[in-house]
Amino acid sequence: MNTEPEQKERSPLLPLRHPKPDFFVCDIFDAAPKSDMASMEHPLFTLSTKPDMNPRRYEHNGNWLELNPSHLGLATVFDRDILIYCISQCMATLKEGRVVHKTMRFAAHDLLKATNRQTSKEGYTLFKTALERLRSTSIQTNIKMGETEVLDGFGFIDKYRVVRETRDGRMQAIEITLSDWLFNAIDAKGDQILTISRQYFQLRKPLERRLYEIARKHCGQNSKWQCGLAKLQKKAGSQSTLKEFRRMLKAIVEMNREKKHIPDYSFELDKDLFIVRPRSEFTDMYSEPEKPCAVDKIIIRQSGMETAKKFAAGYDLYFLEGEWRDMLAAKKSIPDSPEGSFVSYVKWYVGKHGAAR
Repeated sequence: MNTEPEQKERSPLLPLRHPKPDFFVCDIFDAAPKSDMASMEHPLFTLSTKPDMNPRRYEHNGNWLELNPSHLGLATVFDRDILIYCISQCMATLKEGRVVHKTMRFAAHDLLKATNRQTSKEGYTLFKTALERLRSTSIQTNIKMGETEVLDGFGFIDKYRVVRETRDGRMQAIEITLSDWLFNAIDAKGDQILTISRQYFQLRKPLERRLYEIARKHCGQNSKWQCGLAKLQKKAGSQSTLKEFRRMLKAIVEMNREKKHIPDYSFELDKDLFIVRPRSEFTDMYSEPEKPCAVDKIIIRQSGMETAKKFAAGYDLYFLEGEWRDMLAAKKSIPDSPEGSFVSYVKWYVGKHGAAR
């Protein structure tokens, strides 16, 4: 008789770490996250979970890119969560009819929650390392973002700055400046941006994330998309042998058939042909233009701004106003008293994040 305890089957999904968002947090829980199509189509990020120190070049149909690592290695598929959050915030701002800027400031805690990351001290350390990889991975490519071709070497972000940090090393406010190349995609009226499932952030395996990205970009809501195994390996950016890639792909296809853990799509493997189909429950919400919000029509009277300034604790008042409007848009809420709502938000924000340095 077998007396050993039964091993619990490991879920193919990461745990949902933050199921209940804070009421005042401006994040993407209430609006689907968005990503640029270029990095969904081409292998801009390593699938390795260990430091990847190998330079690489990718060519396909006249498009090419070269990636060179820093001392921390190439930027990873998981590092891309940060860019998805930034793109999502920019698109929400554009939706409200406001101007977007390359440099944005937000609470690091909000990003970690929205992308299903740890908010422990280790989580903040991993976040800072991811920022450094995004900044220092060197990219050269002829792939256009918008109508602009950038041939100079650049990183995914130009720079980042920790505006405030707690004594135990946890970031509070963070500033990120996106590269021109990435910002061009945002500035192209959303033509090169796609909405993705929030469940993307729960996918445990890097290759599963890449397969979802590729499916979302190439299949969309079409009835079927298929790709040969060798071409798929190249698009995914896998450095495994073709035999090993086939084995990993087969395991994912079988797991997804049973668990349906990869959002929106079902996968098949017919010999050396990878076949993608949208699930029957996959709605058309991703392809419909999102309705504009009335939040940008709200006017705060000067008396309200002056009152809010007394509680701003060194923060830029227009930054706080932008955060407040983003929160209202996410909650689809128009306050009866804009001045009172804004002052309450300023007090809450300073109470949560402390005074600005």
